[in-house]
Amino acid sequence: MTKADNIFKENIKKILEEGVWSENARPKYKDGNTANSKYITGSFAEYDLSKGEFPITTLRPIAIKTAIKELMWIYQDQTNDVDILEDKYNVKYWRDWVLEDGKTIGQRYGATVKKYDIMNKLLDGFEKNPWNRRNIINLWQYADFEETDGLLPCAFQSMYDVRRVGEEIYLDATLVQRSNDMLVAHHINAMQYVALQMMIAKHFGWKVGKFFYFVNNLHIYDNQFEQARELLSRTPSEKEPKLVLNVPDKTPFWDIRAEDFELLDYEPVKPQLKFDLAI
Repeated sequence: MTKADNIFKENIKKILEEGVWSENARPKYKDGNTANSKYITGSFAEYDLSKGEFPITTLRPIAIKTAIKELMWIYQDQTNDVDILEDKYNVKYWRDWVLEDGKTIGQRYGATVKKYDIMNKLLDGFEKNPWNRRNIINLWQYADFEETDGLLPCAFQSMYDVRRVGEEIYLDATLVQRSNDMLVAHHINAMQYVALQMMIAKHFGWKVGKFFYFVNNLHIYDNQFEQARELLSRTPSEKEPKLVLNVPDKTPFWDIRAEDFELLDYEPVKPQLKFDLAI
């Protein structure tokens, strides 16, 4: 069993056995009913990417290419326009969060990245001094929330540090998430930010090091318990999946494409499970 599969199963068990019920829940299902959940707080995991540990489960298929395309939409295109996500990348699921303008998700995610010039500032900071301790992406901007309606970011902060080991420089990353749907989004969000970590490392010609993942509220929705038990019953793949970025060192961040990523030795258990999303 891979490290990710073991952590996944342990988290499912902990939520089902020790989790508490949400109160005054905001999300709704598409039928209008309140989307309550069972949750735990303070979930933390550590993966050493340099040793082949990746935060992706093999207990069900995870749409990695789609996840990375969404990442590109946020950090390269730097837009809140869902039409771009759909037309350029053929990613459709953000339509449920579009505002009354019929086009955008409000001053959120990519629009926040662009407004504060976050990626250029991050890369410039590394260029000037790779050893500084201020390499942070923060999407939690109250001014943006007051400017428009829109879904508040779940994966809202990531932090980056370098380490020299021998002759190599390794880039470590930490993802902080306020809320996470354990069965649907956990490994999607984690692997998105691993991909971002790899893109930044490639930009400078560094190796990827450790990935730290903290979720404040880790939950399973009340219509997902059957799927949770199914996942616990599955036998994971014996192979360790590995994400690789097939571009030369020092390829500019802006030139990397979703097609440059390849997930090797990924043999997830099928069939895929269906989930009714909470909106």
